[in-house]
Amino acid sequence: MGCLPCAYKVFCLQLLVLYSGSNAKLCSHDQSIALVQFKQLFSFKNISSSYCDGRQQSNPKMLSWNDGTDCCSWDGVTCDMVTGQVIGLDLSCSWLHGSIPSNSSLFLLPYLETLNLGSNDFNSSLISSGFGRLISLTHLNLSNSYFSGQIPSEISQLSKMLSLDLSKNEVRIQSPVWKGLIENLTKLKELVLSEVDMSTIVLDYSLTNLSSSLSYLHLTGCNLIGPIPASLANLPQLTSLSLSYNHFSGHIPSFLSHLKQLYYLNLEQNNLVGGIPDSFVNLTQLSFLDLSWNQLTGRLPSCLKGLQNLVTLRLSGNSLNATIPSWLFTVLPYLEVIHLRDNRFTGSIPSTIFELVNLTSIRLSSNNLSGHIELCMFARLKNLQYLYLSQNRLSVNTTLNANSTFPKLLQLGLSACNISEFPEFLRSQDRLEWLQLSENKIYGRIPNWFWDIGKDTLYNLNLSDNFLTDVEQVPLKNLRFLDLRSNLLQGSVMVLPPRLIFFSISNNKLTGEIPSSFCTAAPIEFIDLSNNSLSGPIPECLVDSITLIWLDLHLNSFNGSIPQISANGSGLVNLILNDNQFEGPLSQSLANCSRLQVLNVANNRIDDTFPHWLAQLPELLVLILRSNKFYGLIGNTDARVIFPKLRILDLSRNQFTGVLPTRYFQNLKAMMRGSNTSTVQVQYMHRFGRYYSAFFTLKGIDVEMNILSIFLVIDFSSNRFEGQIPEVVGKLNLLKMLNFSHNHLTGRIPSSLRNLTALESLDLSSNRLVGQIPTQLTSLNFLSKLNLSHNQLEGPIPQGPQFNTFQSDSYIGNLGLCGFPLSDKCSNIDDAQDPAPRDTWFDWKVAMMGYASGLVIGFSIGYMALATGRPRWLVRMVERKRIRRQSTKIFLS
Repeated sequence: MGCLPCAYKVFCLQLLVLYSGSNAKLCSHDQSIALVQFKQLFSFKNISSSYCDGRQQSNPKMLSWNDGTDCCSWDGVTCDMVTGQVIGLDLSCSWLHGSIPSNSSLFLLPYLETLNLGSNDFNSSLISSGFGRLISLTHLNLSNSYFSGQIPSEISQLSKMLSLDLSKNEVRIQSPVWKGLIENLTKLKELVLSEVDMSTIVLDYSLTNLSSSLSYLHLTGCNLIGPIPASLANLPQLTSLSLSYNHFSGHIPSFLSHLKQLYYLNLEQNNLVGGIPDSFVNLTQLSFLDLSWNQLTGRLPSCLKGLQNLVTLRLSGNSLNATIPSWLFTVLPYLEVIHLRDNRFTGSIPSTIFELVNLTSIRLSSNNLSGHIELCMFARLKNLQYLYLSQNRLSVNTTLNANSTFPKLLQLGLSACNISEFPEFLRSQDRLEWLQLSENKIYGRIPNWFWDIGKDTLYNLNLSDNFLTDVEQVPLKNLRFLDLRSNLLQGSVMVLPPRLIFFSISNNKLTGEIPSSFCTAAPIEFIDLSNNSLSGPIPECLVDSITLIWLDLHLNSFNGSIPQISANGSGLVNLILNDNQFEGPLSQSLANCSRLQVLNVANNRIDDTFPHWLAQLPELLVLILRSNKFYGLIGNTDARVIFPKLRILDLSRNQFTGVLPTRYFQNLKAMMRGSNTSTVQVQYMHRFGRYYSAFFTLKGIDVEMNILSIFLVIDFSSNRFEGQIPEVVGKLNLLKMLNFSHNHLTGRIPSSLRNLTALESLDLSSNRLVGQIPTQLTSLNFLSKLNLSHNQLEGPIPQGPQFNTFQSDSYIGNLGLCGFPLSDKCSNIDDAQDPAPRDTWFDWKVAMMGYASGLVIGFSIGYMALATGRPRWLVRMVERKRIRRQSTKIFLS
């Protein structure tokens, strides 16, 4: 009897379903036609929804739409069961490629409530104003779909909107549209504008008008500035807040603790300072906290003890210090992810970490942790998938106990952990995707069993900076990144794995020629074979590759001519060929490399006139031709576009003649403050985490040092230029270094050089300059090196804060000069006792290199503060080894 009520309920439910099905209306004819017409706007390409890979399944839903069938049964279409009206359209990840015009039939669906077009490719088209006609919309998702331009004001009139996601497009929102959005969308619960340009929006007061029911606000990467707005405290229902990848500054505000419903808080990658507020103890619902890559300082605060529900804690990339407290792993029972890398933590790793059995990810790299670690202790953490201990002062014993089994890891970082052999426990790691064993003391051959590690899964392998002697093959079919640089490898270059995109084997002892197999490594983007003993010609197919971005062959014995580039062009961005034996003319086909940013052919035997045809390359940033056999006049080209983005131009140690090229100087816009190209983003420093270095010549000795990503250089030294220094050089007011030394220049030093306010080094030595040194040069407040020696200058040496730091070496060989620091006093001039001379000047010679790497590192040389008595070049030389170690990581976690 007890089952009769249940059976009766089931019977009634079945009757209801049958009734509803028999009375459900078919899709109306006009809406069916509208959908078919909408389908005709697109082609269907798998790559259009590539973002969906690994996130959700993508498929061309529209291909199943057949005219003449009920559109309510079509994939992605939802209809009202009573009226038959189309109320929902989900075409996310549907391979769409095309655009949506304002007269599209999509906007003839007035009852549409939910519309998801996310993760398609709308071909950089504008977001149509027609979306404003869908007045019934409650949910709109256009994320990650290659829209561009401004967000139309019509979007802000959709007053029924509950959820709006316009993220991950190349779009911007203007103040009137933002104002309308927050005033009219009063029912909004979810707002996602990540990667929308909001740089013109003043966020603080405007947030006050947002719906108090808002629970989800993500404004990641929106170019927002200023302090975190206090009006956020007026959104008490917020459960998820992301303000990451902006430019917020100041302290983390304590009012965030008023948002007691928060379970997700992400403030990553801003400019926040100070410590973590004690008031965070009130965020008891928080399960995700990311404050990484800011400028936070101090100890880990005890307020973290109150975050009992915390699952993920990310504090990497700050300046947090002291020891890692042992309580961190005892009071947070649900903690699964702990990321503390790139801080200043000291002491040992707390033993309590091994008791937190839920841990899946531990990242402690790049701190000052010390002590001896038994890796077998981590075997207790059965759920562990990510383990990074690299770049500390740890000694890691990788031997496991006989009965212990290590968890199956996905990523393992043990760089600089004093390991002397390949860890045996790796034999069982068949799921490994990422392995870093660089900067250890591993000697000899790589054992055969090693290549069974993650045989089908490993995609990133870093064995650099060890003492490996032989690698015959790398049989890892899915490997994408391979770094073997700075070992003792001999013999020829091995055959590359089929899917490799990054390959570095620089600083070894390899011989022979580049194998032809390099040309069949279809997807490769980065090749660094520098500083070996390789020889022979460069395979033409290599430089002609569409996929290859970075080719670095410097410091080898390659010979012959530089190969031709086909008329179809090449994908090369960085071509670094210096210090080889290339000869003949420079191939004019390099003009087909429209993406080229860096060209360095220094220290070869190239015999040619000035390659004026390079001047029209739109992206060229660095051109180094030093120490070759270039000759003749540079001339004044009639081209309309002349090196529009050039930042480093080095023609030194050649045989150029004639006057200095005034027209070229007039058009070096990237070296002029206020021009459209002066603030160009310099990407060549950061591609693949690599950067370039420069040579500074100190009394004839080349010293390698890092250079700034904003370094601007002109070096025409050691040629046969004649005539006067053009006044127009003074317009290049972003220059850091100017070198016209060792030529046949005449006339006076132009007073316009006073406008080079960023100048740090000026060398006009060994010419035939006459007249007095312009007193205006004393206004160059950053000038730390000056060399005017061996000219025919006369009169008193100007005095000023910077000039008083230069020694007599800066002026010798000018018999007419007088005054400090020379011993010859000037008549009728009262010379006060001047401070003792500082360090001697030195001559900068910039030569680009292409090795030494780093994860989004900041580079700084600064100006040479000779007045301190402790020149920065010396500090940088001492620290070079440490910097090089820290920058070996590519694509670190």
